[in-house]
Amino acid sequence: MNGRLISARLAPPLRQAARHLHTHTPNVSSITGTRSLSHGLLSRPAQTLRIRRRWPSGANAIHNVPAVRSISFVRILPRLALKMARLPALFGASCLGAFAYVQYHATQAGTAAMEAAKRGWDSAKDVGGQWFEGGKGVFAQMGTGWERTKEQVEVPEWMRTMFEAKPESEGGSGGEGGGGGQKEAAAAAAATGAAFGIEGGDEERSGQQIARDDQMMMLTKKMIEIRTLLNTVGQSGALTLPSIVVIGSQSSGKSSVLEAIVGHEFLPKGSNMVTRRPIELTLVNTPEAKAEYGEFPALGLGKITDFSQIQRTLTDLNLAVPAEQCVTDDPIQLSIYSPNVPDLSLIDLPGYIQVVGKDQPLELKQKISDLCDKYIQPPNVILAISAADVDLANSTALRASRRVDPRGERTIGVITKMDLVDPDRGVDILTDRKYPLRLGYVGVVCKIPQQTLFSRGGNVTSAIVKNENAFFSSHPMQFGPETELNVGTPKLRKKLMTTLEQVMAASLASTRDAIVQELEEASYEFKVQYNERALSAESYLAESLDAFKHNFKAFQESFGRPEVRSMLKEVLDQKVLDLLAKRYWNKPIEDLSTIEVESNPLEKLPKADTSDPYWTRKLDASTSELTKLGIGRLATMAVATELQNQVNRLIDVSTFATHQSAQKAIKDASGTILNDRFYSTSDQVENCIKPYKFEIDVEDNEWAKGRENVHNVLKNELKACDLAKKQLEDAVGKRKLKDVTSFIERVRKGDVVLGGDVSSGAGGFSADLLERGRQAVFLSDRAAILKMRLLAIKSKQCSNKANKYHCPEIFLDVVADKLTSTAVLFLNVELLSDFYYNFPRELDLRLGKGLSEAEIERFASEDPKVKRQLDVIRKKDMLELVLQKIEGLRALEGRAKREARGEEKGAKGRWSLF
Repeated sequence: MNGRLISARLAPPLRQAARHLHTHTPNVSSITGTRSLSHGLLSRPAQTLRIRRRWPSGANAIHNVPAVRSISFVRILPRLALKMARLPALFGASCLGAFAYVQYHATQAGTAAMEAAKRGWDSAKDVGGQWFEGGKGVFAQMGTGWERTKEQVEVPEWMRTMFEAKPESEGGSGGEGGGGGQKEAAAAAAATGAAFGIEGGDEERSGQQIARDDQMMMLTKKMIEIRTLLNTVGQSGALTLPSIVVIGSQSSGKSSVLEAIVGHEFLPKGSNMVTRRPIELTLVNTPEAKAEYGEFPALGLGKITDFSQIQRTLTDLNLAVPAEQCVTDDPIQLSIYSPNVPDLSLIDLPGYIQVVGKDQPLELKQKISDLCDKYIQPPNVILAISAADVDLANSTALRASRRVDPRGERTIGVITKMDLVDPDRGVDILTDRKYPLRLGYVGVVCKIPQQTLFSRGGNVTSAIVKNENAFFSSHPMQFGPETELNVGTPKLRKKLMTTLEQVMAASLASTRDAIVQELEEASYEFKVQYNERALSAESYLAESLDAFKHNFKAFQESFGRPEVRSMLKEVLDQKVLDLLAKRYWNKPIEDLSTIEVESNPLEKLPKADTSDPYWTRKLDASTSELTKLGIGRLATMAVATELQNQVNRLIDVSTFATHQSAQKAIKDASGTILNDRFYSTSDQVENCIKPYKFEIDVEDNEWAKGRENVHNVLKNELKACDLAKKQLEDAVGKRKLKDVTSFIERVRKGDVVLGGDVSSGAGGFSADLLERGRQAVFLSDRAAILKMRLLAIKSKQCSNKANKYHCPEIFLDVVADKLTSTAVLFLNVELLSDFYYNFPRELDLRLGKGLSEAEIERFASEDPKVKRQLDVIRKKDMLELVLQKIEGLRALEGRAKREARGEEKGAKGRWSLF
């Protein structure tokens, strides 16, 4: 910004000011004195503002003219200096605005104003010199007045220390703590003033009042903290400290009062009934915090700094209540942390209604009344909101409070919209004697200012207080300080804090006794039922996880290569039986057709020529099908399935059996590892058995081992056939089954010829009985074949590996054993060892480090027994903590009493908790 341009704009006003000073001769002191004198004569004395009286008989108006003496700077200016401490901030804001304005216009002017700035500079120097000489005399008199006024004005200790500081501590290089104590005191006092809603800091409060306010804030904060802890215990009403319950009709301004206390628009609004659930609002004063934010403890949404988002969340939570229900007693918990709010515990309830809408249930009016009656019971404080333009006789809030508090001992009346009625009418409402309240009435004008682009999202308490001050100060006869009426949001804030602190303190002694009793019961239960065994959600999870991993370690030691080989051999033995049944044994009987005579029946195999291509191709085809079966995929799937089944069995016998989330985590952990290794393992196994697809060499010992093994397999298969036939006899009847099987055998031999459709039965037997008969014939034929092959295997012919075509069962068993041995080598390396290594670590990630504190708590709560024990321990610990904090309050009260006795001899301490 060019200095010449600024001077060009300032030159004309400065020349006019210089011309005016040269024309008028009175000096600055006389002008100031004249203005002060004029101000004193025109303003009414403070004594005349108290009450408007008629003139007594025989008197005239001249009798009441006050005698006014000359006003001195010695008395007036020091007090004005104390009252005008806010001017620097206003002056700075004005300068910034003027600077922006000048900068904008100066850029349009260009360099043409350079010469005009030079001429204006000479005139400004002359005017500034004269002002400086006159100002020196004014400040000299202010200094003399200040020294005399200090002895008369009661200044707070921290302010007196600041003004009496030594010169060495004023500089930036003073000693340690040269200004730290003063800054901390000023910050604490400013935070107290902000919490009370006092605009302009602490000029209006004495040092003793500041100390008392700070003490009250500290006590209230600690008691609200105790109340929050007691709410987590939640056993009985005796363990709950009181709150301030806000009631009023829908149009009484209830939401505006709460938002004026908080300083933000955050409550749900709408044309229809929006507030459908109680809102438990906890205000926490955070003096050193720079940001304001809210939290929904039950929702876990974290810190929300945007109050419009808080408003949307509250609206969604309220509108989630079904229309047919309309209201519910399920509360919404909201905590707001800010340096501009007092420590308060408030409960906002749905507003009373007079007429039920057509889309609302008929019992809505009664439901709202019952809900409010539930919360306004003792010891809660009732904040009855009524509009000034409505007669108190028609106030729904006062009527409701009268039912539960007929003497008005715990009800605060708040009269809103005071600017809508005549000031005299407002005074009559606030001093009402027809509906007296021991805690009195407070009048407010809680108009939320219109949000502009630059003020949107900021704290609006200062603007509300400014509007209130403008209204009430414009009617000093009715609402002036001399009337001792409670008006304005700051007075309401202070009354709420004082009342809540007193009511909490009054109920703290009985609460302490109830806590001691509950603590004794919890300690007894913890000792008798749980043997004083310490337990937490984290330790329970750790113990359960360690026990599960211990059982898994035992399974790992019992399930190694031999077990895998045995399991896989059983699978391939079944595949061998399937191939034998497919190519050598009999087929299931599907119909009652005549049996075709085979050219090479199995009975002729022991005497068949080995050069016969029929038997050679049959064995080679069976061997090829076995080796090309997909052993890699089959073996890997079998082992992976067995591992997953074992994990499931371990879950069933562990403490995780009652925890669905933990079961899912364990199964997901095992499934992830097995899926990751499945394809690579199956490919490795498949590649290693490729040689067996082209040529298989059999050793003598392998043949002998296969001969013994297949003998056992066929014997087990024969037992299975006999068992299945026995079950058919038991289901149908031995005689009946024998008759139907004889009929089927005659039909298959051609002795009986069936004509027509036999789907519904034949030979006097039903279709179902014929089906069972066919199964019995098939099992009989299979048993005969198995007996025949067992004899063949035991024969001398099958003892030689050269006769593999005469003994296909032995050769296929040897092939299966070779495939099993090769597959197990790579299954053990690629799958089993990797699973045993990674599974415990995956469990630690999913059930240890991977769980949040809330998830661990939820896990422990899934077991009813553990949940009960944790509740007892948590209750015991919480009660011990609350009792400790109550004892701390007792010590704090004693210290406050001692300090009060030191400052005011013979005076009682203000707070008495016990």
